[in-house]
This record gives sequence, C-alpha cells and structure tokens, in this order.
Amino acid sequence: MTDKTELAEERTEWAEDRTVLANERTFAAWLHTSMAAIALAVGLKAVFAPTEPTWIAKSVASVFIAVSIILSTAALRQAIRTNRRLHSFAAKPQPLVVFRVITAVMMAGALLVGWLLWAL
Repeated sequence: MTDKTELAEERTEWAEDRTVLANERTFAAWLHTSMAAIALAVGLKAVFAPTEPTWIAKSVASVFIAVSIILSTAALRQAIRTNRRLHSFAAKPQPLVVFRVITAVMMAGALLVGWLLWAL
C-alpha cells in the first residue's frame, strides 16, 4: 500500500471510532430527554393536582409518560441500528445488551411513575 492509501484508511478508522462514540452520546441524549418528559409529567401532576376532576391532570401527565417510553424505544432502535453498521477499530462500542438493559430500566421507571401518578 502507498502512504496515501494507509493514511486514508487510518482516517476512515478514526472516523468510524468517532461515530461509535457519537452513537453512545446520542443514545444518552435521547434518554435525558426521556427523563425530562417523566419530570414534566410529575411536575404537571403536582401543579394541577387540585384540579377537578383529577383525571384531567393525570391524563395530561400520562401523555408525557407515553412520550418518555416512545423516546426510550426510539433511542434503543436507533442505537442498535447504528451499532450494527459500524466497524470500530480502537473505540469499542458498548455491547447491545447494555443499551437494552438501560432502556428497559428507563421504561420500567416511566411505567412505575405513571402508575404512581394514577394511584396517588
């Protein structure tokens, strides 16, 4: 191989490693947004708790719980799709099970918060 070819391949490897890391940062950003939706649901329920009938505040809060679950699911799907397309060299991507476990915990937490909003 020529020096130019080797340099080009090295730059490509670095670019793919950066993409692996960017994929993980993007997944984290989606989950942050998901957590913000849960916080918004709790806040709405707290602010509008005195509202009668109570199901109105609970329903609006539940919309944001659903948004949180949708965001978590979308984050997982996109992270897995991107992870499968990449070939890392120096940066090792998180195993797919890590993405799945984190998403499952987030979704379980969102469902638990939703249940608590309706139970209280």
